[in-house]
Amino acid sequence: MDGSDLDFLAGPPAEVAPQLLGATLSKGGVSVRITEVEAYDGADDPGSHAHRGRTPRNDVMFGPPGHLYTYFIYGMHVCANVVCRDEGTAGAVLIRAGEVVSGLDEARSRRPAGPDHRLAQGPGRLCSALGVELADYGADLLADQVRLEANARQVDVHPEQRADPGQVASGPRVGLRLAADRPWRFWIKGDPTVSTYRPAVVRRKRIAE
Repeated sequence: MDGSDLDFLAGPPAEVAPQLLGATLSKGGVSVRITEVEAYDGADDPGSHAHRGRTPRNDVMFGPPGHLYTYFIYGMHVCANVVCRDEGTAGAVLIRAGEVVSGLDEARSRRPAGPDHRLAQGPGRLCSALGVELADYGADLLADQVRLEANARQVDVHPEQRADPGQVASGPRVGLRLAADRPWRFWIKGDPTVSTYRPAVVRRKRIAE
């Protein structure tokens, strides 16, 4: 696979995200077919880690595209994002869920509880099944140990034909308080590995009686 295979990652996150459905993310002996993603659009997106500008934490989000942005959530789970947009402009797609298509025994050893379809159901579980760590931050998805392989549909056909509208659904993003209503979560309809949608819980301040 040469560099041109991931050229589509230079586009806006909301356009790149559905094109990643069906692609394969791999590390070591485990590979996951991506079934659910979420787009985050940098400065124009209050839900993005890059909304307030460049920091040491989000630096990789500013490009070049085709690298991995990892971060901790809730202080214990790693999330993996594919960096997109042209270099200098922040953008990323969160990989939310997938199907383990190779290395099933290794993935099970990392997540021994639950059925196979839940091994990579949700961003934290997906990284756990793959063995993706915070140290994979900045990985080149064409050259390093974490690899992204686009399928023939994504690489060889006209952009309008890359995602079958009958198979791809979209809706609000998960767990956000800001810009959650943007329909930038994309998933393969009917796939059992897709995570359950949960809106953000708004906690109200307690009023003293």
